[in-house]
Amino acid sequence: LSVGVYLLGKYGQKKIREIQEREAAEYIAQARRQYHFESNQRTCNMTVLSMLPTLRDALMHQLNSESLTSLLKNRPANKLEIWEDLKIISFTRSIVAVYSTCMLVVLLRVQLNIIGGYIYLDNAALCKNGTTPLAPPEVQQQYLSSIQHLLGDGLTELITIVKQAVHKVFGSISLKHTLSLLELEQKLKDIRKVVEHKDSGQIASYSPLCHYLMPDEENPLATQACGLTERDIATIKLLNETRDMLESPDFSTVLSTCLNRGFSQLLDNMAEFFRPTEQDLSQNGSVNSLSSVSLPLAKIIPIINGQIHSVCSETPSHFVQDLLMMEQVKDFAANVYEAFSTPQQLEK
Repeated sequence: LSVGVYLLGKYGQKKIREIQEREAAEYIAQARRQYHFESNQRTCNMTVLSMLPTLRDALMHQLNSESLTSLLKNRPANKLEIWEDLKIISFTRSIVAVYSTCMLVVLLRVQLNIIGGYIYLDNAALCKNGTTPLAPPEVQQQYLSSIQHLLGDGLTELITIVKQAVHKVFGSISLKHTLSLLELEQKLKDIRKVVEHKDSGQIASYSPLCHYLMPDEENPLATQACGLTERDIATIKLLNETRDMLESPDFSTVLSTCLNRGFSQLLDNMAEFFRPTEQDLSQNGSVNSLSSVSLPLAKIIPIINGQIHSVCSETPSHFVQDLLMMEQVKDFAANVYEAFSTPQQLEK
C-alpha cells in the first residue's frame, strides 16, 4: 500500500510540475503578446503623426485659401465674390481636416493591429520549421500602401461632399451676419448630418464614411488579367478582412466617438476668440460666453481657416493626442489585435 501511495505521490508531483510549466509557458506567451501589442500601439501613434503633414499638404493644395487671401490684399473689384469663395473653402478645409484626421487615427489602428496580429503569429511560428509566413514583408508593404486611398481619391471625394454640405448650410448666410459659438456648433452639426447621411432616415449597418477609407470595389489587384501571385492573394485576404472590420458596428461606433471628440475640440479651439470682454459682461451680466458673444461671419472665416494647423499638427497637439489616447480607440485596437493574434480566431 505504501508503495502505491508513494507512486501516486510521484505521479501527482509530476502532474503538478507539468501544469506549472504549462501555466508558466502560457504566462510568458501572454506577456510577449501584451508587450508586442503595446509596442504596436506606439508604432500606430508614431505613424499617425508622421502622416499628418502629408494629409495637411494635400488639403492645403486642394483647398488653397491662401491664394484667395493674397488676392484680397490687392483690393480687387470682385472682392465680395472672393470672400464668398473663401467662406466655403475655409469651413470645408477645417471640417475635412477633422474628418480625415479621425479617419486616419482609426483606420491605422485597424490596419496596424491586423498586420501586428499576423506578425505576432509569424514570430511565434518561427520555431516550427517549414511554416509559410502569413504576412511576409512584401505583403505587409503592399497591404499598408492601401492607406493612400484615404490620402488620395478618398480625400478628394470627401472634400467634394463636405463642400456641398458647407454650401447648403453657409451659402446663403451674409458675411455681416453674426453667429455665437452655440450657433456655430449647430451649423457644424447640420453639416455633419448631411455628410454622414444622418438626415436620410435610413439606419445603415456601417458608417457611410467607409467609402472614403477604402475603395468600394475589390482590390484592383483582383481585376488584373494576369494570374495572381501568392503575395497578391495574401494581400487581398488582408484587405477583405480590413473591409469587414470597417463595416462592423464597433468600427462605426469608434469612428463616431472620435468625430464627436474632434468637432468638440475644434469648437474648444475657437472658443478663445469668443471670450466676452469686460464691457460685454457688465452689459449682459452673463458669463455664458457660448451664447453671449457673437462675431460677424467675416471675422469667423480667418479663425476657422487657421484651424487646420492645430488639427493636422505632427508635433503632438491636444487635438491628435486626445484622439490617440481615447479609451474607446484603445479598447477597439485591443479587440482587433486579439482577433488577429489568436490562431483559433483566424481559423474561424
